[in-house]
Amino acid sequence: MTRTATALFASAAFFAAGTMAATTAAAAPDVVVSIKPIHSLVAAVMQGVGEPKLIVDGAASPHTFTMKPSNARTIEGADVVFWIGPNLEAFLDKPLDALAGKATVVALGDVAGVETLPFREGGPFEAHDHGDDDHDHGAETHDDHDHADHGHADHGHDHGAEKPAEQEAHSDHDHDHKGHDHAAEADAHHDHDHGGFDAHLWLDPENAKAMAKAIEAQLVAADPANVAVYTKNTVALLKRIDAMNDDIAKTIAPVKNKPFIVFHDAYQYFEHHYGVTVAGSVTVSPETAPGAERLKEIQAKINSLGATCVFAEPQFTPKLINVVTEGTKAKSGVLDPEGATLKAGPDLYFELMTGIAASLSDCLGRDS
Repeated sequence: MTRTATALFASAAFFAAGTMAATTAAAAPDVVVSIKPIHSLVAAVMQGVGEPKLIVDGAASPHTFTMKPSNARTIEGADVVFWIGPNLEAFLDKPLDALAGKATVVALGDVAGVETLPFREGGPFEAHDHGDDDHDHGAETHDDHDHADHGHADHGHDHGAEKPAEQEAHSDHDHDHKGHDHAAEADAHHDHDHGGFDAHLWLDPENAKAMAKAIEAQLVAADPANVAVYTKNTVALLKRIDAMNDDIAKTIAPVKNKPFIVFHDAYQYFEHHYGVTVAGSVTVSPETAPGAERLKEIQAKINSLGATCVFAEPQFTPKLINVVTEGTKAKSGVLDPEGATLKAGPDLYFELMTGIAASLSDCLGRDS
């Protein structure tokens, strides 16, 4: 073979390899995720294969989010959609039926290994007494990655006939999601209204690990060519979550018994897992402003407990926090349970969780 022919052959082989690589990349599933904390877990599992798309981006909150036409187009093109479920992202419930006809829709609130806690209708004021219960799992680690635990039969979603997004957003129709009982949700628009489980699941690292395994299983089913990458990434993700869990437990250990008050009752999983002392919430539902009676109740609670801190959230006005702390010795801080101030991506989940721990440690650890 002449030098020219050899060069031409090498060029052709290089072009073919490049074409094959491009084809492989193009074949990666089109994955859509509802909110930042879950998007972070999906992005971590997909690293090196593709990047998932995010619906509730920027500083938006799933509690107040309104679908845009661009969101509808994103859902229409999806192969896989991950969300917590209608308990949190109520705005997605009907659009998923109307628009995600070809997609596999995975409600992570339903997957194996996720522990759900019932919604506390009155917030933590009526909740259990922490006392000497055994909620502190901070020292637990689970390095074993058991693929046999990945069976999730409810990944399907019954979409029915597709309708335009604009029509669907304003129509009422009956539908059935696998794994969800909507009978009690007919007149509801949010998890705080229909008494379902508390949907802030990711604030317990063990739930995050269970969701990561379910995410891996679904991605492998959708894209078996990249199973090795998904598996490697998931193993690394689980180990990183365990290391983060240990760090958080150490960070909050000195302040875990100091009572504090939060903007809304979003921290039950963090409270349950780490044994921190959430004494109350300013509002049960973030869309509903508390009345004067509740504000007075919270002020009284702060004074009676000597509650050291009241925490706002970045998506919502801090005015109510200023009202309830007025005339008390309580300090104020900010907790960001949904990552509103954080950049979306594989690191967000860890920044979110360690950020909560750091805020608690900083505010609760301050001298009066």
